[in-house]
Amino acid sequence: MLSVSVVVPTYNEFENVVLVIPKIHETLGSRQHEVVVVDDDSPDGTAEAVRKLALTASWLKLLVRKGKRGLGTALAEGYDAASLGVIVSMDADLSFDCADILRLVEAVEAGADLALGTRHMEGGGYAATALDVRVKRAISALGNRVVRWATGVPVRDVSANFRAVRRSVWPSIRTLDQTNFMLLEMILSAAKAGLRIVEVPVRFGERVHGASKLNFFIELPRFGLRLLRSALAVVVHPGA
Repeated sequence: MLSVSVVVPTYNEFENVVLVIPKIHETLGSRQHEVVVVDDDSPDGTAEAVRKLALTASWLKLLVRKGKRGLGTALAEGYDAASLGVIVSMDADLSFDCADILRLVEAVEAGADLALGTRHMEGGGYAATALDVRVKRAISALGNRVVRWATGVPVRDVSANFRAVRRSVWPSIRTLDQTNFMLLEMILSAAKAGLRIVEVPVRFGERVHGASKLNFFIELPRFGLRLLRSALAVVVHPGA
């Protein structure tokens, strides 16, 4: 049974973080585990809430960074700080079911180097039915088709921050991007390194409290430009 580090990046997640941390702990139960919260100096008191929880939870770590520095670097720093056999990352908003952490970990125990929580496959999907969620689902599905076509990597959901990576292979995965694009960069790097990537169907629901930090109208053009550069790099330097 592999031990598990769960990395949770946060920014203004005070209401959610006090819910998700106990749920993660309850889910992992007697399995050796730790939770690593990486907070970007949230003004709402997220870090202080984590510190209070840590007073009675030796398995809880907190990294506080100055300024809002982006999801990509938060995940990379959290992965670097993780000390156990499998590193899982997830958002703090409870949009993914904590119980599915075990399914990601079991995929790694079965031989995967990187297990991706996937919404766009049989058994996965979007639990919420609100109009904005349906729009996000359509955009995500289309975007993932474009990514598969542009990169040749047969992964159906590259943008979900709900994944597990074997800690021993993390140093071989090179990521540089500071934004959400790091999630795709991580997959491309793992594929280039010849690591075994599997997908695990998961359901995606609505966040419990607060508003999403992702603005599609701002992030989509940025994502498109980064994807174009990555695709060109594969074509120009296929053996690099």
